[in-house]
This record gives sequence, structure tokens and C-alpha cells, in this order.
Amino acid sequence: MKNFKFLIAVMFVFLFGEASAKVKLVSIFSDHMVLQQQSNVALWGWAKPSSIVKIVTSWNKVGYTAKVDKAGKWKVKVATPKAGGPYQISFNDGELLTLNDVLIGEVWFCGGQSNMEMPMKGYKSQPITGSNEVILKSANKHIRLYTVPRSSVTERQEDSKPSAWKVAGPESVADFSATGYYFGSRLAEMLDVPIGLINDSYGGSSVEAWMSPEVLTAFPEVKVPTKTDSIKSVNQTPTTLYNGMAYPVIGYGIRGVIWYQGESNCARSARYLDLFPAMVSQWRKEWGMGEFPFYYAQIAPYLYNRGDDNDAALNSAFLRDSQRKAVTKIPNSGMAVLMDIGEERSIHPANKKDVGSRLAYLALAKTYGIKGFGAESPTYESIATDKDKVVVKFSNTPNGLTSFGKELSLFEVAGADRKFYPAKAVINGSSVTVSSADVKEPVAVRYAFKNFVVGDLFGNDGLPVSSFRTDEW
Repeated sequence: MKNFKFLIAVMFVFLFGEASAKVKLVSIFSDHMVLQQQSNVALWGWAKPSSIVKIVTSWNKVGYTAKVDKAGKWKVKVATPKAGGPYQISFNDGELLTLNDVLIGEVWFCGGQSNMEMPMKGYKSQPITGSNEVILKSANKHIRLYTVPRSSVTERQEDSKPSAWKVAGPESVADFSATGYYFGSRLAEMLDVPIGLINDSYGGSSVEAWMSPEVLTAFPEVKVPTKTDSIKSVNQTPTTLYNGMAYPVIGYGIRGVIWYQGESNCARSARYLDLFPAMVSQWRKEWGMGEFPFYYAQIAPYLYNRGDDNDAALNSAFLRDSQRKAVTKIPNSGMAVLMDIGEERSIHPANKKDVGSRLAYLALAKTYGIKGFGAESPTYESIATDKDKVVVKFSNTPNGLTSFGKELSLFEVAGADRKFYPAKAVINGSSVTVSSADVKEPVAVRYAFKNFVVGDLFGNDGLPVSSFRTDEW
């Protein structure tokens, strides 16, 4: 009899709870969040199946209704005004749920692997240069931070693990992506609007881990795990981070994406030139916001291996070259070059300020239309051979090239035998003339094409030139 009464009580609690359960939002919607300004942004979650959820936005007092489907899911889009706040959003299906301190501004998604994930306080015994002072002075009610928790799974998740938006301040900034924070704080300074930053990154992750099973069918060499497969590598198993960390938040209203990843794909550099653009295309399609801006950091030089610099599996310059070429394959994109900030013995450069700032330059110029400053690095354009010399031409050099008074030492030339020799290089405005006494009839040029170098060629604005090769050997 006691067991029967207990069973009845449990059934009553379950049924009553189901009938009176209030609206539940996916984790990324919380107090202190930032919504993209002047847009139709999506809000979604769960409620009692077949019920109606009423939503009211305080900035215009407009009411919206969302029909809950039989599975208990609902989704609605609301119109946002110009930047401002704080505001409230209320959700009501019989019980009221209110989000407070909601700002309207510019929202950017920050993705990648450990160099994006690396927090302002640094990793253990791996510091971020100057971070302590930045953290101390970071209190800013107009910058909001959200970190998607790590999750590697073989099935798409409807929601990410619990997290919450935080107002920028010493404690929250110390634990947030340094690259993302430097990027966002520069935008906040220049645009004078609230900034929302979503950090969705996982150290050591491969690009395949951030891609959907459907897109990866075009890459037969990539093994996509099945539902019941075990995950042997939590950060490099194809699709698993897409399932657990990207898919649950795709659709949140954003202005664009910044990305810092590639180190884990160095041994597969040629395929990266196809994989990376495919991932960007997939994300844009699923987000349903058109070709939003996608700006990424080229991996910095680092002594990955002491092997043959001509071996693409050992020389990370081949991956940097795929990233360089990817700009032409990804519409509305840009690449921040980091040739001058790499560290021979650390894959995590301590200088994250320049990374974030250079990504911000791209956004400020290309997305927000600010003119009069340097935003993009000079880009290799073509070569012309003149007897024993090669003239290397560059684009995006409105005020010429410079080495800041130092002798250029990172150029190499090769003849038909494909053997590269160190070359003398001289700047002539927007071109560089290259030659070597060891190569009488040069046919190819490489610049800074090694695992670790410190770049010595820049635009006049101080932005470094990417390593490149004119050959396809």
C-alpha cells in the first residue's frame, strides 16, 4: 500500500510539473546578453507541447506569439532597434519568465582552438603579455561575454551545457578568450556601442571536428563517427564539437565570426584549403544570415618540427599558405597575418593584443566602413622574371613596403631543379626584387617559408606580409 501511494504521488508531481512547467530557453539566452542591433534575431526554447508562448520586448513594447510544437519546441524572431539598453524580454505561457539587463549592440562569434580559447590570465606558465593591467582595468558594463562550455558528442545537441552571459570585469575577463576580448574591446572603443562576444573554442581541435556529417560526405577520407561510436579524441574527432558546441548556438543573431585555428591541421595542409571554406559555407547556410563577415587569424610561426622544410606534413608554412589562399575562396573574409609575433618554443604566442587588434582592423574597415588606416596586410600578387632577377609584386600596398631599416633575409629563389637558395631582396615601392648568385635562371620564389621565422617584410602601416610561395611543388 505504501508503494502504491508513493507511485501515485510521483505521478501527480510529474503530471503537475508538466502542466505548469514554464518556458525554458536554450542556455545562450540569459540575463546580461547582447542582441544584434537592427536585425531580426531568433529566440528559441521549450514549453508545454502545443501551447502558446507570448513574448514582449521592452524596447518597443511589441508582443510576439510562438506556437509550441508537439515536441515542446518553439522559435520566434523579434526585431531589434539601434544599439542601446538595458532592456527586458518577457516570456509567458501561463508563468512568466523575464530576462533582464539585455543590451542591443554588435555581437561576434569567436571560434577555433587553443589560441582562441587561451584566456586573458594565460595558461599555466604560459602568460599573455601585459594581461594583468588589462584585466585590472577591464570593468565595462557595455561589453558582455559568453563562453560555450566544452562538449564533444556524436549526436547533435539541442542545447549546450549551462553557461551565462557575464558583464566585463576583472573576474570575467581573466577567464575569457584573450584574442576575443582584445578584438571586442577595440570594437567597443571605436564604435561606442555595446559589444557581445561568444567564445566557442576548444584547444587542439581540428577543423573537421567543427563540421557537420552532411558536409563531410564530400571528403571521403574523413571518418564520421556513428551515434554509438566511442570518441577517442575529444577535440579532433570529426563532427563532435559541431554537435556539442556549435550546433546548439547556431542561429543566435550575430554580426560575424572571428576564427583562430589551423595548428591541428598542419599535417593535412593541402586538404585544409578545401575543408576550411566548406566549414564556413556550412555555418553561413545554417545560420541563415547570408554571407556574414568571417575574419580569421593565420597561425603564427612556431618550431613544429625540425624536419624537411619541403615536406608539407612537417612544415607549417604549407598550412599558412592554404590559409593565405583561402581568402579568395571565402567571400566576405579577411586574414590577420601574425608572422612577426610567433614564438619558437611556444605554440601559444603571448602577444594576443596584436591578434585581436588585427582582427578588429579587418572588421572596422571591411564591416563598419572606417577608412584612413591600414587594415589588411600586403598580399603577394605575381612575379616577373628579368634574366637572373625576379620582381615580386604585391597588392594592398597603398603606401609601399618596408623592412623598417633591416636587411630582408627570408626570401629564397629556385631554378628548374627546384632547389631553393637564400636570396638578396630589395624593396622597390610596392615590389621586391629578388636574386641569388646560386640561381642563374630563377623560376620560383618563397618568403619566410619555414616553421619558425620572424617576418621582416611589412606594409608601411606595420602589418606584416604573409609567408608565401610562387610554386606548387
